[in-house]
Amino acid sequence: MLDYVRLEVRRTLRDRGFVIFGVGMPVVMYVLMTTIGVGAGGAAMEWKTASMVGMAAYGALGAAIGSGTGVAEDKQLGWLRQLRVTPLSPLRVVVGRGLSASVTVLPAIAAVLLVGALLNGVRMPAWQWAALAGLLWLGTAPFILLGLGNGYRLSAQSTGVVNTGCMVLLSIIGGLWFPIELFPSWLRAPASWTPGNRFAALGHSVTQGEAPGLGTVAVLAVWLALFGSYAVYAYRRAARTA
Repeated sequence: MLDYVRLEVRRTLRDRGFVIFGVGMPVVMYVLMTTIGVGAGGAAMEWKTASMVGMAAYGALGAAIGSGTGVAEDKQLGWLRQLRVTPLSPLRVVVGRGLSASVTVLPAIAAVLLVGALLNGVRMPAWQWAALAGLLWLGTAPFILLGLGNGYRLSAQSTGVVNTGCMVLLSIIGGLWFPIELFPSWLRAPASWTPGNRFAALGHSVTQGEAPGLGTVAVLAVWLALFGSYAVYAYRRAARTA
């Protein structure tokens, strides 16, 4: 399985489209959102820090869900038929693909945090930077499984569209672009239960010097179980019809 993970990581990191859009886009959005119409002072720095977390989460979420597009393309090329003759069980295949995807989310997280520190002057103790990066990395697990499930379940053409839609919807409704406090009252309550919102909450808690709340962890665990079950089911169905 480790050989399989290394293979998938190398394939993804060699993709120029992934580097440009998966890493570059969150950085550009972060710079624009924190330089246009933003003044100086404590409120401005608070926004730069909150936006840094939101854009790092957005980049990681996009890279995580986008991993499913490669899965759909592999399925179309007959890669699943090759995996069926290996000793890998469906669970190990999904876990292996998930582990490789978890590595590819790191560049997006690192790039946004680096811009926050060097360009926007965000300052935190070293342990907070490490905890922020680590929690955002771990928090991508539900989105990786969602992307993989879509890749195994849908065609290559449909997967790209559906994954992009999921990424945008979860990012906007989850408050990664703008705080949910700005949402209409009828939307705030359901938005707070979305995986995107609780994902960003992991990072916001660290920047405030606090541990993630139990409610946040519990909600993410439920989404992890749901998307994980979906990914395993989708792989088994795809393997039977491959």
